[in-house]
Amino acid sequence: MLDLTTGSLTPLALKFDTNNIIQLYFDEELKTMEQFIIHPLHNCSSIYIKQMDVIKFCEHYKHTPNYITIKNINKNNDNKEIIDEYIKKEDNETGLEVTSSFENIGINKKNLKYTNSGIKKGKNNSNINGNINSDKKLNEQNILGINCKKNEKFSEWYTQVIVKGELIEYYDISGCYIIRPSAYYIWECLQSFFNKEIKKLNVENSYFPLFVTKNKLEKEKNHIEGFSPEVAWVTKYGNTTLPEEIAIRPTSETIMYSAFSKWIRSYRDLPLKLNQWNTVVRWEFKQPTPFIRTREFLWQEGHTAHKYEEEAVTFVFDILELYRRWFEECLAVPIIKGLKSEGEKFGGAQFTSTAEAFISENGRAIQAATSHYLSTNFAKMFKIEYEDENEVKQYVHQTSWGCTTRSIGIMIMTHGDDNGLVLPPNVAKYKVVIIPILYKNSDENAINNYCKEIEKTLKNAEINCIFDNRSLYSPGYKFNHWELRGIPIRIEVGPKDLQNNSCVLVRRDNNEKIHIKKESILLETQQMLVDIHKNLFLKAKKKLDDSIVQVTNFSEVMDALNKKKMILAPWCEDINTEEEIKKETKKLSGEQLTVETALSGAMKPLCIPLDQPPLLPGTKCFWTGKPAKRWCLFGRSY
Repeated sequence: MLDLTTGSLTPLALKFDTNNIIQLYFDEELKTMEQFIIHPLHNCSSIYIKQMDVIKFCEHYKHTPNYITIKNINKNNDNKEIIDEYIKKEDNETGLEVTSSFENIGINKKNLKYTNSGIKKGKNNSNINGNINSDKKLNEQNILGINCKKNEKFSEWYTQVIVKGELIEYYDISGCYIIRPSAYYIWECLQSFFNKEIKKLNVENSYFPLFVTKNKLEKEKNHIEGFSPEVAWVTKYGNTTLPEEIAIRPTSETIMYSAFSKWIRSYRDLPLKLNQWNTVVRWEFKQPTPFIRTREFLWQEGHTAHKYEEEAVTFVFDILELYRRWFEECLAVPIIKGLKSEGEKFGGAQFTSTAEAFISENGRAIQAATSHYLSTNFAKMFKIEYEDENEVKQYVHQTSWGCTTRSIGIMIMTHGDDNGLVLPPNVAKYKVVIIPILYKNSDENAINNYCKEIEKTLKNAEINCIFDNRSLYSPGYKFNHWELRGIPIRIEVGPKDLQNNSCVLVRRDNNEKIHIKKESILLETQQMLVDIHKNLFLKAKKKLDDSIVQVTNFSEVMDALNKKKMILAPWCEDINTEEEIKKETKKLSGEQLTVETALSGAMKPLCIPLDQPPLLPGTKCFWTGKPAKRWCLFGRSY
């Protein structure tokens, strides 16, 4: 009568009950809830509404709710009769599922089944016991969806997304996490892309040991200074103390380069280009964040040796461009290419190029990947020399470069929304989920066979999809389940679609829904996947561009930072000013914490963008007032 779809539970439809013949009942416990999560006029999505607004809405349409105690019901209770009446009506008229609001009733009802998604009609009788405490605990463990907003509680939102989205499982060692199959699949996609591209540059994969001696690690002083607080040491095996401490690699320069010095003898041995996929350990003292800042992480690290400086420098930027493609083509994430400042560059490098990402919801930048020109610094330490054509010994010019599973975290933070993950199609394990919509008198076998035909069509075209024909779950439950996990496209098939030889396609990125003929399913799906990736990237690019504020005076900085922006400012590039800027912005941030819009944390140089705006003659540094050299991007960061 109210034109609702199967599985909907919503008081919002009561505005259409013009004859006021429907009675509205709320569980007494709802009085204590600040917000309700309610379906609109369908069960494809959920919305958050304040309790007081729901009540006002109901009262406006003359449906003031009656409050009943559902928890402690006995056979003679009037509330029990109300619920029995509800179930009887559902059985006789529509065959819809009894919703999850009735999970804790504690009743015996013929022909019902108890599941995590609610009480559902089934073939076998089931005795639902009234153990309220255990039921409540079970409900808490199986809450579907994200219960906080990305813009309001970003850290909590992120934790819920990665756990409920089945990407991460927490581990009993702080800063170490279990990467679940759906997340590791993303990493495999990134590996596949990058392996293919670096092989075009004649880079070969290899593997070097996890351990490095203290003597080797400390050989390059400037290099180890950057990692010293984070190095994890092995001091014993069994009950025996090792004669020399052994470090677990924080990076592999000092492990690999002793081998380079043996392998490189002549200019004919150059260039040497190696990459390895491995794990490293950096015992971070900052707050660990899964994917973003962890003590053990997966990455690739590449190391090359070249005859000429020009060739090595060119290679550094070739790799940086590959990192841009890694983020844009695989993850639909825009990045800013630039150079690190002297204070932020990699220890032992002559210069560091970087790809920087930005999370607008919390106003923090993330170093996404780096590519370093090491010059001859390590070559001199490890005596990596070659004889040139004139039999004169020369030092090689080296590069190193790396990108990590942090890229997955950046993707999650960039695209995720209040409903959970939003996966770019190129890294989604399942690009499509097919869900049958079954009613009481519908032909279940016919609809399932129809869905299987769609599944076969897509799989034959190498579009990985999943047909969700789980019988114990409602369509609404399945919609929420796959929406939370970010599947790019949902295909719905109901009785009317069967009659019309059609189906419904729903996009995860914007929730747009289109009706198409079955024979068009492959072309429409292929095009939609392309459109989703493009839309995700353009949306993220606009947010990135809107997050950059151009300033020429330090007095403009704090206001922009408190609005969760990055600062593009003319800078003299004096290394001494880096610490001064950090200290001043940290101090001002602390003083402004009472201001509602203020955020904490110091500002630092993120990068000197390769794409530079014009710098007019006579432009002064925003901090010192000295002549500015280039525009630099500053901001808070992870």
